[in-house]
This record gives sequence, C-alpha cells and structure tokens, in this order.
Amino acid sequence: MAWTNEAHWYDWRAAQNRKPAQYRCPLCGRQLPAMSDHMLLFPDGDHSRRRHAHAACVFKARREGRLPTRSEWLKTQSPAAQGRPGRRLSAKRILCALRPRLRRSRPSDS
Repeated sequence: MAWTNEAHWYDWRAAQNRKPAQYRCPLCGRQLPAMSDHMLLFPDGDHSRRRHAHAACVFKARREGRLPTRSEWLKTQSPAAQGRPGRRLSAKRILCALRPRLRRSRPSDS
C-alpha cells in the first residue's frame, strides 16, 4: 500500500483498545480488530494522524526499511535540513560584525 509514502519518518507504540471497533491496517490492507494486540503509527510524529497496524506488519515494514525513525531519517538529511546550521551567530556577534559598516553609512553631521 502507498500509505507509508505520506511521511518522512514514523513513531510507533504498542496499543490495545478496549472498545469494539474495526480498523484497516494501512500496511497490508486487512481488517484489524481493535481488541487485538496491535501498534499505533504516528507519521512524522503527528499523533492526530495516527494509524492502527498489525504488529507483524510494522516489524516487517521496519525490516524492509519502509518505516524509518526520526533519527534514521535525519541521518539522510543535510545539516541545514536537520535544523543545525553550520555556525550560529548571537545577536552580539552580528552587531559587532555590522558596527564598522553602520559607522560608514551614517551621514556626517557637519
């Protein structure tokens, strides 16, 4: 199924629901009784988009590399995409670097 292509990475946890409901596993497409042992998948860590899946399907997809964790996905990204720029500049450092330019650009008072 194409469901696994909708996110870059996944979180998951074991789940067991007590209400009598039926879900469809997004990984295999088969029925999933809510009262059976299964797992919740969170695409990109978003709990509002959670999906119920068979534990065996989740383990199989993990072995095949179709459900990467956030840390696994980040290893494939550039440092900028990871939110880690090469060098962070503080406001003080930026002002010190700009100060000579600011002095030159001021109009003379005479």
